[in-house]
Amino acid sequence: MVQDIRIQKTFEALFALEDIREIFREALPTGLDETEDREFMKKVSELKEIISELESGKGNVKVSRLAGNLPIRDKEESFINIQPIQAAGRLTVEARKALIAYGDGYSTCDSCKKPFRLDKITKPGIADFHTELAEFLNMDEARVVPGARRGFQAVASSLVEKGDIAIVSALSHYTEFLSVENAGGIVKEVPLNENNVITAEATAEKIEAVIRETGKVPKIVMMDHFDYLFANEHEIKEIAKVSHQYDIPLLYNGAYTVGVMPVDGKALGADFVVGSGHKSMASVAPSGVLATTEEWAPVVFRTTQMKGDLTARKFGIKEVEMLGCTLMGGTLFSMMASFPAVQERVKHWDEEVNKSNYLVDKILSISGSRVLSEYPRKHALTKIDTTDSFDTVAKTHPKRGYYLHDELSKRGITGVFPGATKAWKLSTYGLSWPKVRYLADSFAEIAEKYGLEVRENGE
Repeated sequence: MVQDIRIQKTFEALFALEDIREIFREALPTGLDETEDREFMKKVSELKEIISELESGKGNVKVSRLAGNLPIRDKEESFINIQPIQAAGRLTVEARKALIAYGDGYSTCDSCKKPFRLDKITKPGIADFHTELAEFLNMDEARVVPGARRGFQAVASSLVEKGDIAIVSALSHYTEFLSVENAGGIVKEVPLNENNVITAEATAEKIEAVIRETGKVPKIVMMDHFDYLFANEHEIKEIAKVSHQYDIPLLYNGAYTVGVMPVDGKALGADFVVGSGHKSMASVAPSGVLATTEEWAPVVFRTTQMKGDLTARKFGIKEVEMLGCTLMGGTLFSMMASFPAVQERVKHWDEEVNKSNYLVDKILSISGSRVLSEYPRKHALTKIDTTDSFDTVAKTHPKRGYYLHDELSKRGITGVFPGATKAWKLSTYGLSWPKVRYLADSFAEIAEKYGLEVRENGE
């Protein structure tokens, strides 16, 4: 697919503006000197030329790489991106603006004053944002963290000691394993049922088995609401009830829910809610959120009690699991800038699920295609099996499995791993209906091109 030159020119205009901005950053606050003013006018002239090319839709590529070897990323401008880990992490326009304005490393700290802690900064309103995050999740306290994995780590290191046991799902993310291992604990997995779902009954049986085998009650249950592999919905509310019957706190893994669908932590029975900013909250990576109840806040947000033996220094306001402060600069401000849009978009989750089912239905109309996830879909992420459809073409195609990636690329679709024609994942989250319909038509066109039967109306 030929890239629209206007996309390239838009990037070049943005880069030219940054070059102009750099002149002011290097100048004295009293204004530009003669040399700087000449350079300013030169850059403005270059910008005007780019704008002219942008308007006409003509021109040559002037900037293909940044810093010598960094290619321009135009996936979101030139393609429909169905990569599941990127779908809900696309920055809003406000987040992109915030990144431009606040990209400097410690820009969050411009107005930091006593007690010198990130979540206490009032100008800009970082403290208020922490309060809003807790309210958004219906929890008592929240902190921003460098990704969901650091939320898992904070909870595990607070509750789990050497030899302690954590209950996790057989579909749990590897970072849940690592967080427990880092604390010296041991994971025990709850098996899936025939539908690849974790049930409350299976969780209870696993807890009982652990108690019988070890004589220990697990210290934490860490459970996904929707898993990363199939995006199946697990019995999270019922699992929380089971956990509490054994006086075990529940960590709700909302990496694929917080920021994309309504999440009410207390209604779900969660003691800890962990979300991913860069996966599901339209934020720059690495970013995430950890929220908890007033019961557990003093534990996971404990402050340091240590004192220097030579200097007698104390840092009592600093939270141990947060290592004092967490997200600085553009990472945090991108999350804050996207937050109003995130708050609004979770209200439209039903529409996102409808889009998912529309595309999945179209793929299922291609003879031989199957859905490995729950069906009808309850999430925008879906795992598809096209072993008996698109993969049959790959067996004789000169490009083997890479043909599907090429056909999608020609149509401006990206996000499917090159060579994948058997089992693969996609997400429709955040796409408009015209894009979802375009995707559906594209898969059908490719199928028909290679002689695969496409049933009308999914029959």
